[in-house]
Amino acid sequence: MRTAAVVLCMLAGGTILASLLIMHAGDAGIVSKNYPASFPGLFLFNAFSWAAYYIPCYLVCCGLFILRFSKRHIIALMLSLFPFLTMAALFQLLFTLPEAQPALVAGIRAIIGAVGGSIFLFIYSGIETAIIFFIFRQMGIPSVPEENEKFVQIIPDGNTKGTPVMELPIKNAAILPDPEEQYYKLKGLSNKGLYDRNTQGEQVVDLEDLETDTDADLPEEANVTESPVIKESVSQLHEARIPHRVPEGTVARMRKQSKKWSSYKIDPDSVLSEYKSDEYWKIDKATQRLAETLKTTLEEFKIKAEVTGIQKGPVITMFEILPAPGVKLSKIVNLADNIALRLAASRVRIVAPIPGKQAVGIEVPNAKRSIVSLREILSHPSFLESHAELPVALGKDITGVVQFADLTLMPHLLIAGATGSGKSVCVNSLICSILFRKSPSEARLILIDPKIVELKYYNDIPHLLTPVITDPKRAFQALQYCIAEMERRYSLLDALCVRDVRAYNRKIRKKSLTTEPIPYIVIIIDEFADLMATTGKELESTLARLAAMSRAVGIHLVLATQRPSIDVITGLIKANIPSRIAFMVAGKFDSRIILDSVGAEKLLGQGDMLFLPTWDPSPVRMQGTYISDDEVEKLVAQVKLYGEPEYIDDEMFIDEDDMSEFVLGDTDHMYDKALEI
Repeated sequence: MRTAAVVLCMLAGGTILASLLIMHAGDAGIVSKNYPASFPGLFLFNAFSWAAYYIPCYLVCCGLFILRFSKRHIIALMLSLFPFLTMAALFQLLFTLPEAQPALVAGIRAIIGAVGGSIFLFIYSGIETAIIFFIFRQMGIPSVPEENEKFVQIIPDGNTKGTPVMELPIKNAAILPDPEEQYYKLKGLSNKGLYDRNTQGEQVVDLEDLETDTDADLPEEANVTESPVIKESVSQLHEARIPHRVPEGTVARMRKQSKKWSSYKIDPDSVLSEYKSDEYWKIDKATQRLAETLKTTLEEFKIKAEVTGIQKGPVITMFEILPAPGVKLSKIVNLADNIALRLAASRVRIVAPIPGKQAVGIEVPNAKRSIVSLREILSHPSFLESHAELPVALGKDITGVVQFADLTLMPHLLIAGATGSGKSVCVNSLICSILFRKSPSEARLILIDPKIVELKYYNDIPHLLTPVITDPKRAFQALQYCIAEMERRYSLLDALCVRDVRAYNRKIRKKSLTTEPIPYIVIIIDEFADLMATTGKELESTLARLAAMSRAVGIHLVLATQRPSIDVITGLIKANIPSRIAFMVAGKFDSRIILDSVGAEKLLGQGDMLFLPTWDPSPVRMQGTYISDDEVEKLVAQVKLYGEPEYIDDEMFIDEDDMSEFVLGDTDHMYDKALEI
């Protein structure tokens, strides 16, 4: 399709240029003036004078830019139409007879004269050109380089070029047996073997073939026959200085933790507050009067329609109208401001048509807002009976139906909205939903808070893999750790021949294997615009790789920002994060960046949001759940009673400045003595 468009642009530009040249050849007497091929050129020349030669150049440039698909050049080319029209008026003023000039050019000539008009139009076209050049230079539309497919290449010594130093876990360390924890009986050892460093290939014991005798209490002096391959592999594992090696007693400690987390349960009614319900769903007389006023307003603009239904939610009331045959929906959409004026509403959003219905929806704010509490969602039977792996409470839609989603199906989430729109409350509701339903053995969290004060409540809860991260460098190192953990988990899935974490955990429980189930990891970044400003392309490529590959291994991303701009929500990030939540934004441009459509600029704030899931092409409007800071503190205090967090190795966070003391060189005062020795 792109090649066909390029060919059409080139043919159109060449045809118009040839017609203009034939027209001038006819004026010079080279060819006949009545030659048919000169008619298009004559028409364009009479309309735009010598500026008509810009039209074939414009079409040729369109073809070239479509071939390259350069957004910056295409936008600049579109804006160049403004100086083109100004120059056309200038040429008409200079080279066309007064009686043949258009009305606008004749008016300029009558007011300031031919010379003054020419100077004015010339200066005006120069100003337009300068503005276009400035926009072209300042336009921050990044291009996606091919190197993004490589992402971050980990060097064997743990360093990445241009990034802080970080030690990564061994790829296959978790699948090697611990001789101090269990005795293994191997079937078919001669055919499968164990991982051997001296061999060129890597062979891993299939965990399905491992039989564990958990009832037998073997003494230390028991005569257990071990293969020389096992002894050699275990000795090499203990002798190698590999960071993040599975420490001694890990399996026993993990089993002890699993028994402790089996009693993990938090009752929402004991922690969260209850808000009084005002029966918002009832259709009162005031709502019926609004329906009559709406019908009258449409009739004033000669639009025949009937109100076929009223859906009243906690914040929004939707009036479903059925237009008469022959009525264009665009006429109704263009009356949004008039309808808001007649209904005395702050703003009105029109959905034309309602997906799945033969009607147009007109959403009007309620006179009184109702609070959708997190307790109401978590205590609802549909939420309690759901089998979602990572259920998160969202809120209620405009019909009052409880809405929640499974984070594993999204599989990643982008949240954006202006200050005061409810973005931070939504992030807190998402975290608290996980804390209520999942124990630390089922879900772990990595919280990144560049603003320092937003997620401070969750420090020291047992679900955390690290303390709440506020430093951009440590945040980038934590994301690199997640990439290494993702690769390690893929090796575990490959060993059991399964496709995702759910199947892996199910197979472990079914076959009673000694390997522990893998918990989900949720990475929540409250304001990743600050991280993008600090690390830039490195963070973008890291997030893109995690979003593209981590779904199957149970690692999920939640990104939140209050600055929805192109340099923050880039095309690479949007392509890998399909599920999005948009709160109130400043304008249509910000709404298009988040949702690829308008609508978020019409929201009311304070939790009013549009949810665009992966499985639905159209956004769903709903009122988000509310949880106060006091409720968050009560929940965190309740969660901390179950134990202390077990953080990952803090040696992962190594600052480059701290490594300078280990470097020998001319600046070391012991360097000369070391050379003498």
